[in-house]
Order: sequence, then structure tokens, then C-alpha cells
Amino acid sequence: MTAELRLIHDIARQFRHRPAGEAAEAIAAHVQKFWDPRMRAALRALADDPAEPLDPLVSAAASLLR
Repeated sequence: MTAELRLIHDIARQFRHRPAGEAAEAIAAHVQKFWDPRMRAALRALADDPAEPLDPLVSAAASLLR
């Protein structure tokens, strides 16, 4: 598991109490604000990799970063 994957799943856990759409937007906003472009690119690559299981909130947030 990559550092980005561990980190994004930790972030997703922090927003799990919110409704799914709101949580995905909050996760995407956090990533956009605090992650450097290389980390965002790594997250997009992970989201595009069908072999890498992602939390549904992480998948939704990654799709908002495109």
C-alpha cells in the first residue's frame, strides 16, 4: 500500500460521518488544498487502477479531482 493510499483512506475515515456526496466533496477539497500535484497524480493513478481496491468515498473524491 502506498503512502498516498494510506493517507487518503485515513482522510476518508475522518469524513465518513457526513453524507456520501458531502464527504467526497470535502475529501476532494482537502486533497486539492493540501496535497502537492505529484500526490494528486498518484491518487488519480490509483483510482484508475482496477487492481487497487479503493474506499467508495475515495473513488468519488478522486473523480471530483479530474
